[in-house]
Amino acid sequence: MYVLDSSAFIHDFHTTEQTATIPLVREELEDESAYRYDAMEGSGMHIHIPNDDTTEKVRRAAKESGDLGVLSDTDIRLIAASFELDATLVTDDYAMQNVSEKLHVDVEVIARDGIEEQRQWHYQCQGCGREFDEEKDRCPICGSDLARKNPS
Repeated sequence: MYVLDSSAFIHDFHTTEQTATIPLVREELEDESAYRYDAMEGSGMHIHIPNDDTTEKVRRAAKESGDLGVLSDTDIRLIAASFELDATLVTDDYAMQNVSEKLHVDVEVIARDGIEEQRQWHYQCQGCGREFDEEKDRCPICGSDLARKNPS
């Protein structure tokens, strides 16, 4: 089974496998991609609402990987749906791919290359330059904003 992100509808993803998505994806779509969603729903695409426990598990994994700040609620719930349905997530979003890999959820990409490695992001203070493993609102040393930094 495939769980479809909005990019699957935008890029007209086709499969003979069963498909599923979540209601929030429909809200992100316009024009032809919205019609594709409606047509697939009408022809049997499963609409899944992930439970709160699984959604919280995804949030924790995203926080650990450093991707939580760039994922929308829709993104988190799509990963949760894929996890619950033991399905392959269809997305081009790198942060979603990174968290999915952390949770051992298979991913198929559409219009881009997939990620090559899982990343644990670091955060660097924009004022004093100190680095932190965990995301914080502000630097505990000088109070400046933190920016996500590639760990390589």
